[in-house]
Amino acid sequence: MRFDLHTHSIHSDGTTTPAENAALAAGAGLSGLALTDHDTLAGWDEARDACARHGLDFVPGIELSTEDDGASVHVLGYWIDPDDPDLAAENARLRVSRSDRAGQILARLADLGVVVDPAAVRAIAGTAPIGRPHIAQAMVEVGVVASLDEAFDRYLADGGPAWVVKHAVSPEDGVRLIRGAGGVAVLAHPGGHDDGEVRVGGASLELVDRLVGAGLAGLEAEHAGHAPGTVSYWRRVAADRGLVVTGSSDFHGSRKGVRLGASTTSGEAVDVLRGRRAAVDADAAERRESW
Repeated sequence: MRFDLHTHSIHSDGTTTPAENAALAAGAGLSGLALTDHDTLAGWDEARDACARHGLDFVPGIELSTEDDGASVHVLGYWIDPDDPDLAAENARLRVSRSDRAGQILARLADLGVVVDPAAVRAIAGTAPIGRPHIAQAMVEVGVVASLDEAFDRYLADGGPAWVVKHAVSPEDGVRLIRGAGGVAVLAHPGGHDDGEVRVGGASLELVDRLVGAGLAGLEAEHAGHAPGTVSYWRRVAADRGLVVTGSSDFHGSRKGVRLGASTTSGEAVDVLRGRRAAVDADAAERRESW
């Protein structure tokens, strides 16, 4: 049994619907699929229904945006309570923050002589919260850059000329929010997107150890963007800390050119994560009894 535990849809910065993701997962011969849109649960119902039609095990998820010393850190959460008030409040705050940040990024681009129509960005994003990939796509469409990668490399990457700090919770608080909502937390793409080069700089061991202290359950070592050496490195890091190793495509439809199912998680690893989620639920129940 194989699962793709990290996919996106039109509800964040993907280009496919949750139902299309389920169809692609079935076509790839997968047993299960997670929908992990950025800071929203909006596609869960559609994904669950579509997975049921295709005989897939649906894993409800989210990719929560956090910040560590000005750098973006993404934390995946699985099987969270959709009605948890603390996580819902943070997702709502992030949506407002994304909109404000998009306006600031567009203003910085204009200062650099790169004019992008806000309405065009909004049209690309649709009902999803505006993110840098939507701005990058608008830049491609007006011919300012040739590709999404060039938009990020020249302007939008963390620390770039048009980069604006996103005000988000710390990674530790992100893990705690996920655990508080009854879910399990996995650090997304710890090695970054290295395009064949072994690069360990996506996350530091110091950060990983802090997250372990906050209750981290796993590391996405088998990310489709990691080179073999990077995968091996993060597998060792996970083993040394008793973390579950997950794998995924980080599918964004046509935006990143990676096929759904390009990297996967074993059914055994998914079962271990489910077990850790049960432990989280037991801990929460014990705390409630002590109140």
